[in-house]
Amino acid sequence: MTDLLKNPIFQDETEARNWLEARVWANGRVCPHCGNADEAKITKLEGKAHRAGVYQCNEPVCREQFTVTVGTVFERSKIPLTKWLAALFLMTASKKGVSAHQVHRMLGISYKSTWFLMHRLREAMRTGGLEPLGGEGKIVEVDETYFGKSSVQRVGAQRRGAPYLKNRKVKNDRPILALVERGGSVRSFHVAVADASTVAGIVSANVKKESRLQTDESKLYKKVGAEFAAHETVNHGAKEYARGDVTTNTIESYFSVFKRGMRGVYQHCSEKHLHRYLAEFDFRYNNRIALGVDDKDRANELAKGIVGKRLTYRRPNQKDIPF
Repeated sequence: MTDLLKNPIFQDETEARNWLEARVWANGRVCPHCGNADEAKITKLEGKAHRAGVYQCNEPVCREQFTVTVGTVFERSKIPLTKWLAALFLMTASKKGVSAHQVHRMLGISYKSTWFLMHRLREAMRTGGLEPLGGEGKIVEVDETYFGKSSVQRVGAQRRGAPYLKNRKVKNDRPILALVERGGSVRSFHVAVADASTVAGIVSANVKKESRLQTDESKLYKKVGAEFAAHETVNHGAKEYARGDVTTNTIESYFSVFKRGMRGVYQHCSEKHLHRYLAEFDFRYNNRIALGVDDKDRANELAKGIVGKRLTYRRPNQKDIPF
């Protein structure tokens, strides 16, 4: 990482823009306004009248100008690209994350701007529409955990309205469900309530039926487990953590890194942003050294993920402005 930070892309705006263009437009320039990918109909605008990195789409129905940041999470940002890329590399190289205060001090930009910048990068880390995990002979571990207090008190359907809850403190932590293919990728979800119905819906949609499903002894997985080639469990209550190749140690390891990062680095996280922090930890796990992905490769992968995503926030009586 030390050698990477000596790269000119962190000091020179032209080098930073060229680096980003090489990754966002790896297969050639594309107009973000109309989708024109014919380079013969795209002109680079040069000279004192134009700022660096501006292109003109020459399609008759378009004729719009654009840069590499248009249509990405970088769009309309006044933060220099050199600082964007420095933050991108810092976030992808830190196993447990890096705090916004730390990045704000290192990059010399305001804490508020840094906080927004990092949330945009987390949005770029988010993935969707992926193939289900697992397959024939493959193992998928599933488990749930809880992190932080929910902003809304939620009570399970089986307890809702029960008289004995009147003077009883209700555990109100935020439930997180995660699935990991052993030796492969992880997917985590913040859910309103971790009940059997919610768990079954997520597991059924994200795991191939030919897979071996491995969980702890929780009753949440009993019904949905019958849908798979095998449902194998370990009994944590009896201090059983592995039986042959049956274990949930992989998913427990993921939760361990996530909680250490959230408690030791980020410390405070509102519930409405929890899904973005999960996307960040998922991204780093799915692009880890064990899969042959180093810090440089991970940064390249994140740079590709900035396309087609925007993050905005709304002030009272105002239009959406960049978040």
